[in-house]
Amino acid sequence: MSFPFTFPPARPLGTIGDLWVLWGLSWLLAAPFAARPTKRSRWMVVPVGVIATLAYLFGRRLGQGLQSPLWPVPQTLGWLLAGLVLSGIAFAWWARLTLGRLWSGLITLKEGHTIIDHGPYGLVRHPIYTGILLSAAATALAMPSVFAFAVLGAILVTLTTKAWAEERFLCQELGEEAYAAYRARVPMLVPFLPK
Repeated sequence: MSFPFTFPPARPLGTIGDLWVLWGLSWLLAAPFAARPTKRSRWMVVPVGVIATLAYLFGRRLGQGLQSPLWPVPQTLGWLLAGLVLSGIAFAWWARLTLGRLWSGLITLKEGHTIIDHGPYGLVRHPIYTGILLSAAATALAMPSVFAFAVLGAILVTLTTKAWAEERFLCQELGEEAYAAYRARVPMLVPFLPK
């Protein structure tokens, strides 16, 4: 039996796959540390499961094995893109740690829930999604195939739809005025955009 990770990493794509797997495992292992919800949204698409499945497909050669690359990716660019995947994952983890026990994979209200507007939440309203999207875009560019860009599109649609649903839920639960003020100050997914 061989260990699935190699050191030093042999190829950028292998490293990118390993990063996705490590992110998924760490995300799941941290889930029990979140507080129990006091209220759940009716919006019950299971985006976390969809994203985890797509990340797995990205990460362990299915995309590259079933699709021909649309263009060659030089190794130096591949390593740069691997660095962007790591940056996106780190940004998502920073956001999750900032949320602490308020984090949830589903749309929920936790006891003592307030609007978090510091750390990465001062840059974008949904920094976990921003980090995942950065990592997914870098992955698609590192393994440029129709499959990879279809997965990126599915992740973009899933996260954007969930972000809108979360915002409607938080406006109802935390107060339209308070959330509208936060929304006016901070962009949704892309930092530094004009408001």
